[in-house]
Amino acid sequence: MTALPFRTAQQLAAAVRSKKIGCLELLDLYLKRIERHNPRLNAVIALDVAGARQRAKAADKALAKGDVWGPLHGVPMTIKESYDVAGMPTTWGDPALRANIAARDALSVTRLKAAGVTLFGKTNVPLMLADWQSYNAVYGTTNNPWDITRSPGGSSGGSAAALAAGLTGIEAGSDIGASIRNPAHYCGVYGHKPTWGIVSPRGHALPGRVAQGDISVIGPMARSADDLKIAFEAMAGPDDIDGAGWHLKLPKPAHKKLRDFRVAVMLEDANSAVDDEVKTQLQDLANVLGRHKVKVSDTARPDLDTGELHRIYIQLLRSATSGRQTDAMFAHNQAEVSRLSADDQSYYAQMTRANTLSHRHWLAANERRHQLRLRWAEFFREYDVLLCPAAASAAFPHDHEGERHERTIEVNGKRVPTTDQLFWAGLNGVCYLPGTVAPIGLTKRGLPVGVQIIGPQYGDRTCLRFARLLEREHYAFVPPPGYD
Repeated sequence: MTALPFRTAQQLAAAVRSKKIGCLELLDLYLKRIERHNPRLNAVIALDVAGARQRAKAADKALAKGDVWGPLHGVPMTIKESYDVAGMPTTWGDPALRANIAARDALSVTRLKAAGVTLFGKTNVPLMLADWQSYNAVYGTTNNPWDITRSPGGSSGGSAAALAAGLTGIEAGSDIGASIRNPAHYCGVYGHKPTWGIVSPRGHALPGRVAQGDISVIGPMARSADDLKIAFEAMAGPDDIDGAGWHLKLPKPAHKKLRDFRVAVMLEDANSAVDDEVKTQLQDLANVLGRHKVKVSDTARPDLDTGELHRIYIQLLRSATSGRQTDAMFAHNQAEVSRLSADDQSYYAQMTRANTLSHRHWLAANERRHQLRLRWAEFFREYDVLLCPAAASAAFPHDHEGERHERTIEVNGKRVPTTDQLFWAGLNGVCYLPGTVAPIGLTKRGLPVGVQIIGPQYGDRTCLRFARLLEREHYAFVPPPGYD
């Protein structure tokens, strides 16, 4: 049996319901682990100990009366700093928002509490959630529990690190550029990026913002696929305004057994080199699936130009985040665009143009995006899931020098732009498709590798089912050494 702090949220809830451990006792266990392990990780950056203990006591009293609040009754939970939690700061890592204290819970926080969690803290993020590292001037740097000299990923890096190190029972993050998927891969945990639009983001926004951003989603992170499913079902659905007109009813997975799935495997692409150690783990997975009599193709792909898809993604991604610019930043980018050569297709050039994109040009990119959605839909008539990398490499060493687009990572002994791996974020993200990351092994250096499981639009339950079957028949969460 896995040590108690590393058990799944489902197992923790079962232990609570069977009275093998009390809710307050379980909360105190995680608080003690944070005292012991968090100083070297800096994953959990804010706590509400008094409020959490009060709720845990109430959960114990409720259970004594036979009142079970939900499937996660008594499970201690931390959550990404960017979610509003009443009485706690929501800064997005920006010193200018240091005094921003949330007046009410985000809708997903309310729903997770209704599922029974004891929410007791918040986890670290990069500035404006805009990096695959998690550091900022408000809270400092979060380290990867598998190797503290390396990034835990981002922007939900604190979430993934806390899960991996056994500092919390379950988590939730957000994702527009792999911000759930990337840290899940780097830290060896599970993460689910839902289909766009099916989990209301109310309360996960900069102060004063209420509109849902293009591509951006929020979703669960956990130490098991079953936990993802429980938390996803708790979080998913419209807010009260949209709920007056529509209700979420996702299709059930078509298959119960691994061998019944039709699987495409994509190890690399011209738009993003992939490290051989990551490809080896993915190929080993494909071989395992073959031995399980799964129909596996290493050539099946949607009928689209991945280079065009990637360009459309960068254009729409950086348009989606362009609203964060100040007037001065916008004016600067307009001047930069006027100086760019027309044939300059570097990431910096694409990003800068997208930051000042006219609505007419955005409409053209959006139209092409929806044409690509139809190509994906055709592909998923023949295949149930597509497996691919979540990132170009395993976790990389901390690098806070310069701007993100100027940095590089090592892939197969060569330095390549870190932004190249946005390809694996946008492959499904730009077309609204769900993606689940599940751990599948370790590199020779002992760093986790995850697989990204892409399904059709609204095929979230298929992705989660496939992740669950991999967990049972191939590889499950493994705690990092040194966190006993």
